[in-house]
Amino acid sequence: MVIQQPSNQIKLTNVSLVRLKKGKKRFEIACYKNKVLEWRSGIETDLDNVLQIPSVFLNVSKGQTAPSAELAKAFGKDMSVDDIILEILRKGELQVGEKERNAQLERVHAEVVSIVASKLVDPRTKRVYTPGMIEKALDMLSSKAHQQQPRQQQQQPHAQHHQQNNNNNKSKAATSSSNSATASATGTPATGEPGESKPRTAATTTQPPSSSTTTTSTTPTPTWTGVVTNKSAKSQALDAMRALIAHQPIPVARARMRLRITCATGVLKQAVKAPQRKQQQQQQQAGDKTAEGGGGGGEGDGEGEQRAAAGTVKDKILSFVEQVESQDVIGSEWEVVGFVEPGAFKGLSDFISTETKGQGRVEVLDMAVTHED
Repeated sequence: MVIQQPSNQIKLTNVSLVRLKKGKKRFEIACYKNKVLEWRSGIETDLDNVLQIPSVFLNVSKGQTAPSAELAKAFGKDMSVDDIILEILRKGELQVGEKERNAQLERVHAEVVSIVASKLVDPRTKRVYTPGMIEKALDMLSSKAHQQQPRQQQQQPHAQHHQQNNNNNKSKAATSSSNSATASATGTPATGEPGESKPRTAATTTQPPSSSTTTTSTTPTPTWTGVVTNKSAKSQALDAMRALIAHQPIPVARARMRLRITCATGVLKQAVKAPQRKQQQQQQQAGDKTAEGGGGGGEGDGEGEQRAAAGTVKDKILSFVEQVESQDVIGSEWEVVGFVEPGAFKGLSDFISTETKGQGRVEVLDMAVTHED
């Protein structure tokens, strides 16, 4: 039992705690708010500006310091108090206060707005927006999403109640129809006399679902509710850009990438191989057309259509490029410089690496082409 004496009673207020469990004990240090993250990121290097007091505690709220025997047992006899404090600062769990959480949110928010402002442009003028305009547009999307949440929560119980009533009505209708079918089947037996109605047998018929009842799976529209601290700023910036492009509170579009594509001239005229899945679908469609028409030679026509649709390697590469800036043949290499949608860059690089067999390459000249004032 620890004797509570004034020598080991230190009352601290307005602190940010860093806790680390070592062995069976939990150790704490008292730090200044907003300083722990700065120290971990390398902005702050002076420990005197981070620690409120250079001591290790068992319980900061009670002012109970950790005895030297407990520290030696948990961390080892060779470690000094300063080394123990540094280990707790590096590996410990930070208890984030309200002010520190708000400061972190502001930092992440500013970083997200900066990334989005550098990647989106006005589709008409190709000029970038100021961070203030991007911030206002994101605030509009956030307030709209928060307004829609209570409506969706109110509509869910009504929809569930309506679905339950429909299921009950369907079950009652199915029960009544089965009872009537059973009654008609087990009615007065037929004697074979002319004019006498014969008993009807209950037959189950399956009808194909009508087009009105078929449900189509639709992808949910991207929404933006604000920044969080448990995700990176880059991933949140991508979510923000998707929401801005989907809802268009202001006219925005992704800034195009400027690429240089080079390929050997001997590969350009080769036919593109269609993917296996598409090839099977085309063969199946060609077989259906042949069966309906009853004519021979359908397979050859299907292969001809497939080759025409696929095109050459050059045609496929140019289909990725939205705007060609220059195109030239230098020796045995064909070179094109143009602008490509960022979402199509991965497909273009994968196509060149697989179809050209190492004889083509893609070089990024500019990640985001914009026109600034």
